[in-house]
Amino acid sequence: MALAIDGANRHDMKMVLATLEDLARWSQAWQGGQSGLCMDKGYDYDEVRQIVAQYGLVAHIRGRGEEAVKIKREGFRARRWVVERAHSWINRFRGLLIRWSKKAENYLGLLHFACGLIAWRATGLLG
Repeated sequence: MALAIDGANRHDMKMVLATLEDLARWSQAWQGGQSGLCMDKGYDYDEVRQIVAQYGLVAHIRGRGEEAVKIKREGFRARRWVVERAHSWINRFRGLLIRWSKKAENYLGLLHFACGLIAWRATGLLG
């Protein structure tokens, strides 16, 4: 799991490099192999594809308008619920939802702690 924080008015594609740098720092599992990275149409830029390729990953990016065409043809439904569910779990931590932390480092630490706690709960070890 990798996290990068920035202002809410920043475009998602600008955070790809920071997120992949954080992933490279924490995870050794995907390095050296051909792993895929699934992204939505907000990342459909050549710059993003180059950055992802530099890290040895294969970008699976749905192009702009491609999803709408597939929905009309096949009745396909988007799978955004996975990300929305994760956001909902994170928003249950009031300190993250409101952001009481003034320093970015403190907020990022709390975000890491919350994600770790969510992952630990998902393992089912609590009973």
